[in-house]
Amino acid sequence: MNYKSYSLLLSILLILSCCKIKKETIIQVNDQKVSKSEFLQIYLKNNNDPKYDKESLDEYMDLFTKFKLKVVEAEKLGYDTIPKLVRELNGYKKQLSLPYLIDSSKNESLVKEAYSRIKKEIRASHILVKMPKNPTPKDTLMAYNKLVNIKKRLEKGEDFAMIAKSKNGSDDPSAANNGGDLGFFSAFQMIYPFEEKAYNTKVGQISDPFRTRFGYHILKVTDQREARGTMKAAHLMVAIPKNEKEDYVSSLKKINEIHSKLVNGEATWEQLVELHSDDPSTNKKAGLLPIFGSGSKTRMLPIFEETAFSLNNDGDISTPIKTDYGYHIIKRVEKIDVKSFKELKKEIQAKVNKDIRSKKTQSTFVEKLKIKYAAKEYRENLTWFYNNVDSTYFTGKWDPKSLSSNKVLFTLPKSKYNQTDFYSYLIKNWRGLPKVDVKSLVDKQFKKWQKSVVLLYEENQLPNKYPKYKALVKEYHDGVLLYEIMSDMVWNKAVKDTLGLKDYFKSNQNKYVWPKRIDATVYECLNQNIAEQVFIMLDVDTNTSKEIIEKINASSELNLSVKMNKFDPITTDFLKNDLSKGRNIPYEKDKKHYVVVVHEFLPSMNKELNETKGLVISDYQQHLEKNWIDELKSKHEIKVNYKALYSLGDKK
Repeated sequence: MNYKSYSLLLSILLILSCCKIKKETIIQVNDQKVSKSEFLQIYLKNNNDPKYDKESLDEYMDLFTKFKLKVVEAEKLGYDTIPKLVRELNGYKKQLSLPYLIDSSKNESLVKEAYSRIKKEIRASHILVKMPKNPTPKDTLMAYNKLVNIKKRLEKGEDFAMIAKSKNGSDDPSAANNGGDLGFFSAFQMIYPFEEKAYNTKVGQISDPFRTRFGYHILKVTDQREARGTMKAAHLMVAIPKNEKEDYVSSLKKINEIHSKLVNGEATWEQLVELHSDDPSTNKKAGLLPIFGSGSKTRMLPIFEETAFSLNNDGDISTPIKTDYGYHIIKRVEKIDVKSFKELKKEIQAKVNKDIRSKKTQSTFVEKLKIKYAAKEYRENLTWFYNNVDSTYFTGKWDPKSLSSNKVLFTLPKSKYNQTDFYSYLIKNWRGLPKVDVKSLVDKQFKKWQKSVVLLYEENQLPNKYPKYKALVKEYHDGVLLYEIMSDMVWNKAVKDTLGLKDYFKSNQNKYVWPKRIDATVYECLNQNIAEQVFIMLDVDTNTSKEIIEKINASSELNLSVKMNKFDPITTDFLKNDLSKGRNIPYEKDKKHYVVVVHEFLPSMNKELNETKGLVISDYQQHLEKNWIDELKSKHEIKVNYKALYSLGDKK
């Protein structure tokens, strides 16, 4: 055998070996097989730090087996045929297919358009008229005419905000507070049809009525400016109680005192946020918020954004501002200018691919596909439609005689589309069409029908063309079925099965026990001096907690706060170990000073079901799931190729 023949034979053997590895089954449930390569892909996707030792692989295989059993059971029970789930899955497939059903060259122009909009921010106000989920022509006409009349009033000089706030004005609930003002925004921060209209309306002008999935709108562009970039900021918030007026005044005093301490350097930002901010999502991380500004998904209230961007330097803090949530002090952490097109291109491309704007490129894409697949039209067979469609079509009342023929109108490879297919499309797609002559209407609908047919045909080819797409569709399919069957067999069942829940609780009552607790009132004091004052005041029986707070906080709202509860001493870190019943001597813990009045030491006792229902439901769900998994293992045949499983590490 010469060298060339040997090399060729070796290459063939290597290819066959690779194919064998790819097709090698690692787990089989009934007749469903998962290949080694498929399993490895899933394993890597679900593990940021994958390990290939026996223990780690066994643990993941156990989880995967349970997952696979649930999905197989869902399919066996016909979950994938439930109309609601079929619609949901088809919706996901449509969304996942978008990046594959576009004209790449046209898509490039959309990316550039989006970048140009990221660099220029628009401020607009809008008035919304909502419509029913499936509006009739009458609904559509009423919404349109209402906005036409409102536009006429605006053009005569009536105030936009006043109309938006009025009883028959905007259906956007936020209009009651903001008069329809949406503040500044840029690309990707509004739905695309709204963004498109805003960027194509001049400052000071009012748009014609236009439609989005929310209803009909008109908008007025009130300003535009160069984008300011993105902002990383932190805040300290004092909530405004929605009850007594004195609490409102107290919140204002408190935020002003905190601001004074910051300005005078009496405490650090981090200390004051942790001590006094009422935003639980940020007070443990120095008040840090998600990045907001040009092109980001996060939008803050206009006054919040304006205040943040008005700060000149990183580290600067604002004076207190008021929003619907409370009083805020804002700290500028980092301002980032708009990046170059080259830096943002990949990120914008991903957003465009997922966005509805990508559909703009589909018309040219469809034309290219028609050429690629040698599509053929048979327009001569449209005559029946020219002769039978009439004005009733525009109101959804078109009810012609049955088709006397079923001739071919359009063909793609191995697929024919007939008159009955187009007829069905016409019946379903009559809404929102302008009134034109019959021939123009039929031709327009024929073109739209062709487009839908070609795109669906191409969508059906995607799993064979793009393994990544196929894997994603499979992932969504399994995820939807898993969620639905888990809801039925475990999650919702545990909530609805009240008798089973009570029986489970009764059988496992010793798991749900209150620890030894302390029924106490805790006075958290700013310093030792205040703690001593509180201690003395508590010696007088007539002094209530409210009176003590009023006296101590007369000079500062930061002096004292009070907590009343039944505390677990093990998990409550500010409680001392040697507390006694009654008033306890002041002590310091983690730079805070405490006076604790112990009302009673509570012994360990069993909880009532209503005191721990959430935990019992969670445990009962786990109990139901375990029993269900055992049942599934006995119903379905499972085969695991452990040799292939343990060899995964050889390919890392």
